[in-house]
Amino acid sequence: MPTLQADELEATSKRIFQGAGSSDEEAGLISRYLVTANLMGHDSHGVIRIPQYLGDVKKGNCVPDAALDVVQETPATVVLNANWGYGQTAGTRAMEMAMDKAENQAVSSVGIHNCNHIGRLGEYPAMAAARGMVGITMVNGHGAGAIVAPFGGAEGRMVTNPISVGIPTGQGGPIILDIATSVAAEGKVRVKRNQGQPTPMGWLVNNQGVPTTDPNDLYTTPRGAILPLGGLTEGHKGYGLALIIEILSGALTRAGCAHPDPTRSGNGVFMLVLNISAFTPLEDFIREVDSFTAYVKSAKPMEGFSEILLPGEIESRQERTRRANGIVIDDETWSQIKSSAAGYGVTVN
Repeated sequence: MPTLQADELEATSKRIFQGAGSSDEEAGLISRYLVTANLMGHDSHGVIRIPQYLGDVKKGNCVPDAALDVVQETPATVVLNANWGYGQTAGTRAMEMAMDKAENQAVSSVGIHNCNHIGRLGEYPAMAAARGMVGITMVNGHGAGAIVAPFGGAEGRMVTNPISVGIPTGQGGPIILDIATSVAAEGKVRVKRNQGQPTPMGWLVNNQGVPTTDPNDLYTTPRGAILPLGGLTEGHKGYGLALIIEILSGALTRAGCAHPDPTRSGNGVFMLVLNISAFTPLEDFIREVDSFTAYVKSAKPMEGFSEILLPGEIESRQERTRRANGIVIDDETWSQIKSSAAGYGVTVN
């Protein structure tokens, strides 16, 4: 399995996206986001997505350097049509617009439709946290890709419908919650399949509704399904949260909610930004957050745990480790990347 330094992997990824028709700026943005996901341990949203994205471009389902059009706008809100461009490009611009609006309106929100996959969700709330704001991002599957079963169901009816929240702190990095509302993200199942490993029991059911550890069961015809967060016993909690995210990301943004006859997959995106200083002085907010999180982390660890971690701390530590030691790419994923790149005349060693 190849091990690559982050800058080497990013440069290779950038060449690939340039070869597929993206500008230097867009290719660099997508590559940076994908490699950052790998650095943070989210291999499910890293360069494993390159073949998927290039496949979308080849099919005409993703348009390099697509225009981002304003469909409807108020001082605090905007609805955007991404014209099936790369989600990383649309998502970045949308969060920038949301932050600018929050500067003047205290609270702002942005919806995006006709948008390709936007990658690791945590990228976008982190932008708001860096600006002293609270950022919230959630997505659905633009009506397609129903691979997560509702609680009590044996068939997929939604996608993994993730949500991410970024909160600034005064010590270290921001708090970044970034979770799927399913037991696992689809990309994590894909990683297990590429590595030839079983999935943990409780992640999947096969197309008969029987629990399985075979990741291939998710990709059969008919498909199996991923269970909602909470699994077989407490899955009503993840299912309920997923349902709300589906509606906000689909019905509110004009992307549409999951339905039986989708035309193409992507992300319906809903973003919310809160300007902290419109509620309380930023320094007071950060002081309170730091005091609270210190109290949380002071809890005595259970057996098998060495410390209490905040959302985002594991990723931050993983990033330091992988920057130093390199990023390991499994052989199957690397083979898929090379094959996809070759289709655009780009050679990857």
